Amino acid sequence: MWQQKILIISAALVATISEKLDQQDEILPPRPYAFGYAAGRFPGHIDRTHSEVSDGSGVIQGSYSYVDPKLEIRKVDYIADENGFHPILNKNVQSLPDDIPAVAAAKERHLKQYARIANAHHNVNQQSASWPVETKAVENARRRHLSLFERIAQEHARIAAERDALRQAEEIEHPNSLERKYEVR
Repeated sequence: MWQQKILIISAALVATISEKLDQQDEILPPRPYAFGYAAGRFPGHIDRTHSEVSDGSGVIQGSYSYVDPKLEIRKVDYIADENGFHPILNKNVQSLPDDIPAVAAAKERHLKQYARIANAHHNVNQQSASWPVETKAVENARRRHLSLFERIAQEHARIAAERDALRQAEEIEHPNSLERKYEVR
């Protein structure tokens, strides 16, 4: 009786799944979309953009731009369709605007300070480098941690030994017990 119920339920499920698969083969209406974004590495600074439009029929038109290592803005327009991705490099390279005097002076100070620090670090003799000294508070915390770790490890070893002893005692008492043979450990 229950086998007939399972067979009926299985047949109903197969019919439902088959119907859903047939519905998926239907041609769906086009789903056009458009999106765009602009992003930068810090607030108020945009160094990359991307925008894209699709008519829903499989043709996509878009463009993206970025700042290259020479600090020039590069832009790529593209079309993607059933024949592939077709990029069009925009040859009009745009340079970033010149810095105002205050920004140029700040950059110069930064580069000089960077060079000074880099040279100082480069000239450091490896043997003169020293490790940080451990404070008394850190030393106490480290010792307390190691003590707790050792105590926990000893307790885990004791518990494991007790469980092993109990397991061995049960196997001696009931060596042919089916429950012991098929017990999940």
